[in-house]
Amino acid sequence: MGEFSSRVERISISGIREVFEAAGEDAINLGLGQPDFPTPEHARQAAIEAIEAGKTDGYTSNKGTESLREAIAAKHERDNGFTVDPSNVIATAGGSEALHIAMEAHVDAGEEVIIPDPGFVSYEALTHLAGGEPKPVELRADLTLDPAAVEDAITEETALFVVNSPANPTGAVQSEADMREFARIADEHDLLCLSDEVYEPFVFDGEHHSPADFADPDNVVVVNACSKAYSMTGWRLGWVAGSHERIERMLRVHQYAQACASAPAQYAAEAALSGPQDRVEEMRSAFEERRDVLLEGLESMGLEVPTPRGAFYAMPRVPEGWTDAVIDRGVVVVPGEAFGDGGAGHARISYATDLETLKEAIGIMREATAAVR
Repeated sequence: MGEFSSRVERISISGIREVFEAAGEDAINLGLGQPDFPTPEHARQAAIEAIEAGKTDGYTSNKGTESLREAIAAKHERDNGFTVDPSNVIATAGGSEALHIAMEAHVDAGEEVIIPDPGFVSYEALTHLAGGEPKPVELRADLTLDPAAVEDAITEETALFVVNSPANPTGAVQSEADMREFARIADEHDLLCLSDEVYEPFVFDGEHHSPADFADPDNVVVVNACSKAYSMTGWRLGWVAGSHERIERMLRVHQYAQACASAPAQYAAEAALSGPQDRVEEMRSAFEERRDVLLEGLESMGLEVPTPRGAFYAMPRVPEGWTDAVIDRGVVVVPGEAFGDGGAGHARISYATDLETLKEAIGIMREATAAVR
């Protein structure tokens, strides 16, 4: 058997998936970041109508249908207050592909990518796949990313830095002041800021801000998706938005790796983005209630939990053996070290499940906490 690519040898199966696949059928899964709400009916119906009309039988444009890209541009104008030309949007196979093509288009062999630590597992892996070197930056005590630490980490070899707010795995939300600083850093250092905003609608305290609100448009690439906001993880529909020059380079990767996003998913996404947004607010409100229940439960066990202000994750600091004890008792959580060295001593808990199940899991976690102490 021939040798394998050294880039692939530097990555491994996601720690999230390892835990998920090993879980028993009866386990309570608080490990996977997947909303427990159905996809909005009007989005599903739009896909059905497109299929029945024969609109999904062939390839779309590499960038995606024009009407979807117009809906994405309108969403950014409506929700985020910055302008995106529909021609500077690529519809992708989820936010994961958007991150992938952004890395491939902007990272040369040996160049550094500054990432949060702990941070989403894909950042390190995709940097390696692009031939780059991840440069983790430790988070603050509240698990937000410090702009000063990012600026200190910049060298002549830095290709880009990643900002993720609301964040996976921490649930942290960056302040407007932080985002202004990230924008300044990108502009002053003429450096790309890759902004992962997939959890954008789910902010409980304060507001969502993007570096694209403040930076030169050529210095920020925004990644977003329908996956979390509209409970469409299985539809695999995300997008990347940026300047014309950056989009054209990312398109070169996308057209050979993917050709185009799924046509039925594109019609569903267009309807989700353009139609009623009440489901998004319903989900945000439900996640906030669940967060409060989980925080109260964890704190009552004596665990220290930086308050997650968004997304649907909490990352408590836990005693040694806690994660294994919880998993052994039938509740799936993810060891913090799966998200980087900075995650050691933590566990990531997803509360994207119903309250009754969450309360049952809290009871089991309480038993595990008593056992390891």
